[in-house]
Amino acid sequence: MSGKKAAALPRKAYEKELLRLQTELVKLQEWVRASGTRLVIVFEGRDAAGKGGTIKRVAEHLNPRVARIAALPKPTERERTQWYFQRYVEHLPAAGEIVLFDRSWYNRAGVEHVMGFCTKEEHQLFLRQCPIFERMLAEDGVLLRKYWFSVSDTEQQERFRRRLEDPLRRWKLSPMDLESITHWEAYSRAKDEMMVHTDITEAPWYVVESDDKRRARLNMIAHLLSSVPYHEVPPPVLELPERPASTGYERSPRDLRTYVADHAASLGSREQ
Repeated sequence: MSGKKAAALPRKAYEKELLRLQTELVKLQEWVRASGTRLVIVFEGRDAAGKGGTIKRVAEHLNPRVARIAALPKPTERERTQWYFQRYVEHLPAAGEIVLFDRSWYNRAGVEHVMGFCTKEEHQLFLRQCPIFERMLAEDGVLLRKYWFSVSDTEQQERFRRRLEDPLRRWKLSPMDLESITHWEAYSRAKDEMMVHTDITEAPWYVVESDDKRRARLNMIAHLLSSVPYHEVPPPVLELPERPASTGYERSPRDLRTYVADHAASLGSREQ
């Protein structure tokens, strides 16, 4: 990335703005549901670029029946024989739904191409068909937003190092992730070629600078909200009913049930 690195965003300012944006995301969700809109958000970028953390913040307060995350595993032997886009199509939203693709059909333009998991012919076919596929989605009324998270090589390596040392995040690393370090330039060339073919008017790419994860999350969410013509949908009027009078029910004795041990009770004594 070029340009002077911005100062770190203070946590307090970040959390305040994140909450405001997440409140707007709930409004967006309700508009999608009420209007029958189909919204697809594609998250792409290098390993450790911050896609997963951003997806987590986007979906954190949304209804999973409306907004779901699609993170597909590697294809089965049967899926390998299908039209490449076929297994992604079944995960596309119906009316009133949002789908967040944690990596998407663009696997073929990146890791599959660079690591030799597809042939050159399959890669070229993808680059020809992808714009057609996405134009079909747009023509059918699907709102498609594509975000590329851009991280520098030094920041990516530092994030890999922190993951290796953190037992809670060690699972995020795979041998394939670490191998991407030695293929940095190959991934860069693949990304550039992908952009040339698939940065189309109907579904342009939006690049998110992500060396600063907090800025990346706020910038991506703010852009998404600004790009969709949603409006606040008045919620239904709900009233808490009065609890009815008892009809004589008595709770069964505790010794007839097996209760979870009160582990939390031991925490107070540890503090003393």
